[in-house]
Amino acid sequence: MFELVTSEASYYKSLSLMVSHFMESERLKATIHPSEMHFIFSNVLEVLSISERFLLDLEQRFEENLVISDVCDIVFKHAENPFTVYVTYVCNQTYQERAYRRLLQERPEFREAVAHLETNPICRGLPFSSFLILPFQRITRLKLLVQNILTKVEEGSVRETSALQAHRELEKLVRACNDGVRKMSRTEQLISIEKTLEFKIKSVPIISHSRWLLKQGELQQMSGPRTSRTLRTKKLFRSVYLFLFNDLLLLCKRLPGDRYQVFDVAARGLLRVEELEDQGQSLANVFILKLLENAHEREFTYMLKATSQSEMKRWMTSLVPNRRTKFVSITARVLGK
Repeated sequence: MFELVTSEASYYKSLSLMVSHFMESERLKATIHPSEMHFIFSNVLEVLSISERFLLDLEQRFEENLVISDVCDIVFKHAENPFTVYVTYVCNQTYQERAYRRLLQERPEFREAVAHLETNPICRGLPFSSFLILPFQRITRLKLLVQNILTKVEEGSVRETSALQAHRELEKLVRACNDGVRKMSRTEQLISIEKTLEFKIKSVPIISHSRWLLKQGELQQMSGPRTSRTLRTKKLFRSVYLFLFNDLLLLCKRLPGDRYQVFDVAARGLLRVEELEDQGQSLANVFILKLLENAHEREFTYMLKATSQSEMKRWMTSLVPNRRTKFVSITARVLGK
């Protein structure tokens, strides 16, 4: 329990140093815009304020009795609500890291200012980046400290109850941080994908907090039978690029410069797949993808060819995870039998 108090004091001291030495540095502030300052430091002032209040409560308990009987009730009180500021800070980590790397690479005056501040003995040889990750490290560290307390308290005691409550709240907090980071990363990916798309059909909004990319890649689409000069019928294929999200499928034509033209779209719940029976080498690894309702609000079927049997299976499973919903086989009709 004493370790929890002393480690919080050390953390608060380091966090205060990040604010006073780096964030409030006039030389550093002169090299970046206010928006970049926000990306780098996020809501660290709120985190610092919460840490100060938490530390004051811990120190007051220590002053009341040098032999600390319990601190987990204090941890629980703060983890239940005030500590939610950590979620905001951690969720900003993706933007923070990107902004920091970009500034180091593209702005010499920023790089020089940071290097100068890092040489100060007050930093104890630690780089600026090690201060930026302190809040996330602290939340996970608190959880481990409470876990350690749990191993030492009496079973069925009041102290065990408060330790369990604190641990549950910290677990929820860490989970919220991880979920937030994942959502931010997914949103970033959606933004990146949307920038590469152009729609041949009516455009569909891509960015949504409830959407994420499951799979993307190129397949071959059978464009139908064609008769050659020798009157021999051949199955012709053309490339088609798929973006499969958890709730949506985009079928695209790949364009130069890593761009994609969307020519059809369907809700993932309105997809059905069927594997072709052995039809010879030309139709190896071919499966049927049926859109119960496509971009033109009608049923449409595609025959798609993968590079291997395993790739075909992976695509079929990703497109329709639950294949118990069957549709009437259209293999014969598509093949012209």
